[in-house]
Amino acid sequence: MPFDALVLGFDTSAAHCAAALVSGDRVLAQAQEDMAKGQAERLMPLLEEVLAQGGAAWSDLAALGVGIGPGNFTGIRISVAAARGLSLGLGVPAIGVSVFDARAHGLPRPLSVVEDAKRGMVYVQHFGPDSAPALSALEDVVVAEHITGTGAGLLGAVPLAASVPLAVAIARIAALRLGTPQPRPAPLYLRAPDAAPSNDPGPVMLS
Repeated sequence: MPFDALVLGFDTSAAHCAAALVSGDRVLAQAQEDMAKGQAERLMPLLEEVLAQGGAAWSDLAALGVGIGPGNFTGIRISVAAARGLSLGLGVPAIGVSVFDARAHGLPRPLSVVEDAKRGMVYVQHFGPDSAPALSALEDVVVAEHITGTGAGLLGAVPLAASVPLAVAIARIAALRLGTPQPRPAPLYLRAPDAAPSNDPGPVMLS
């Protein structure tokens, strides 16, 4: 794929709806709206607006980049489902990008990305010469000299500022992965959802 291929990246893994259109090093358009709910209704119109702002159409895209989490259980599902559907309809690849990879994009190494997992816990991934697997939710962690992410403050650390907005990083990482085998985007869940299924018996089906 050409380096200047158009890639649309988006994310709803937290309390926001974010999107960016990139071509190589150029950010043609981007938008982020903070919202605790309503991402399912807002995502597609926002993508349309970003494409229009960047002077592009759906048919111009070479690929999609989508944030796969970790993060909000429902929010991740919204973006991943949208990316899979758009990929199928447009005939272009959809490439999943973790929040860890996106936060680390463009920052010095070694680096620890620390994300708030709620309940007084954090998710951590370390980036060095060889990236370590993401760790599950932990209360006590050892981090690198450089640290970033929404959970850095919980450890009393001052985080490095992200080099680019989250959606821009997702789009750029997806562009770098173009032309290499990639799995279908799938949610990155590091723990079970907070909501538990009801213990009440279901309705009786009458024949």
